[in-house]
Amino acid sequence: MSAIFERLSDLFTQGHERDVADLLTDARFADLDRTADAAVLIAVTECDNPTVLLTQRPRTMRDHPGQVAFPGGKIDEGEDAVEAALREAWEELGIEAEQVRVIGTTDRYQTGTGFDITPVLATVPADLPIRPDPREVESWFEAPLAKLMDRSAWSENEVFWKGAMRHYYEMDHEGYRIWGVTAAICINLSRRLAWFD
Repeated sequence: MSAIFERLSDLFTQGHERDVADLLTDARFADLDRTADAAVLIAVTECDNPTVLLTQRPRTMRDHPGQVAFPGGKIDEGEDAVEAALREAWEELGIEAEQVRVIGTTDRYQTGTGFDITPVLATVPADLPIRPDPREVESWFEAPLAKLMDRSAWSENEVFWKGAMRHYYEMDHEGYRIWGVTAAICINLSRRLAWFD
């Protein structure tokens, strides 16, 4: 086993054995007429300075166009969250399921656009070949796990949306704006893992 897999597994287990207050959600903004279960893969590279694989969605997509996202999408009938996340990672980035070491599913996040997302934490080899599908991925990049888990690295903002003030987090990483759902999932995971505590 790799050191990062062991550390993440230990922190994941400890974090899910305790209550964590004030996890982020957009449930109060959710469009209840359009709900769908979805899953994303938080793929952490197995190396001394682990990174997380992220994509930028094409600007032509119907949902969250142009946004930075984890590989993922809707859960198909008969799938669980892990199976869906692995399938989506294969379809979007060419990551073979056999290369992914799943740690577990973490706190679900409900979006204001009607998705109920289950994040799946896992590790992948650092030298994994990535083959993005241009229909689903405009570009892909890696961001340091430590940066994403550092709550002080995020700026907090708010916007008036759907009749109320919505708080959200964002950061810039090498020209990519990480915000919205992806940022919220990172913040929630940082609270679970207590990476710097």
